[in-house]
Amino acid sequence: MLATRTAAATGPVEPWLKEAWATYASRFITPEGRVVDNANKDISHSEGQGYAMLIAVRANDEETFTRIWDWTKSNLFVRNDQLAAWVWDPNTDPHVRDTDDASDGNLLIAWALTEGGRQWEKNEYVDDARKIATTVGQSSLAQSKFGQVLLPGSKDYGSGDRPDGPVINLSYWVFPAFPRLASITQGTNWAQLAANGISIIRRARFGPERLPSDWISLARQARPADNFPNVFGYDVIRVPLYLAWGHPQERKTLAIFEPVLRLARTGPPSAIDIPSGKPKKPFGGQGYDAVIAFLDCALNGTSFPKKYLTITADLYYPTTLHLLSLLALRESYPACLKER
Repeated sequence: MLATRTAAATGPVEPWLKEAWATYASRFITPEGRVVDNANKDISHSEGQGYAMLIAVRANDEETFTRIWDWTKSNLFVRNDQLAAWVWDPNTDPHVRDTDDASDGNLLIAWALTEGGRQWEKNEYVDDARKIATTVGQSSLAQSKFGQVLLPGSKDYGSGDRPDGPVINLSYWVFPAFPRLASITQGTNWAQLAANGISIIRRARFGPERLPSDWISLARQARPADNFPNVFGYDVIRVPLYLAWGHPQERKTLAIFEPVLRLARTGPPSAIDIPSGKPKKPFGGQGYDAVIAFLDCALNGTSFPKKYLTITADLYYPTTLHLLSLLALRESYPACLKER
């Protein structure tokens, strides 16, 4: 399949996006192309490499994209399949201290390669994306009472791996990636997988605030998984972002996350204890405020505060969520970025 440049890919890059990307790249990306998670002992992971590659495409920065992909390919694709090891640690020898994979990292990398291949007419990127996405479809999906589901990795989470399996993490459903992956692969019904994920969001509602937890068991009915913190936490805060970005028409499903917006009006964005429905530790970082502002736009049409067009590059994860929120607004809710 030939990489074909799309009309959207050739559009101008807004000054605020150029500035935000320049700040992000200078703070978190090494000259070699490694994305540094400065809140976790400067490790790198497949998720971070994929995020940065995707943002580089949107910023039309082919040189940085190439550096990130070259480092990723050389240092994380060390398994005997087409999947990336999830972690690279500068403090251990070998640096790849755990060769397990993470399905969200694999999907993000494949999505970014698909977009980069089309934007810069590089067929080799699309070919690499196809191999990764096809392998995810073959190794990281499982049947459940809710239909086919995406496991967090190719092992350890299925019904044969743990008593409460299959166990899922809804934040690994990168909804806006699925249509692109469907366009380059065969054998995986990405649209049905997305529909199953949306169905689980509607059913996995726990505690007085009726919110999903980070980790969910699907062994019988959906419930918080064993041996994981029972919280709406750092993982699942990405779910309304991905859902609204990929399926802006799903307003009824997105409304499930209204308690997150309501609680953020009386205090800083925080992890929420599922059994009590009470805020726990604040997430910390301007990026979480940007996610809340994005959710307010998606649910209520509220204009995105102009101050959040400038990122504060403090910690890797909230800064990344901040930039992703800007991209999601740009692509799915552009009216919220216009001054009123």
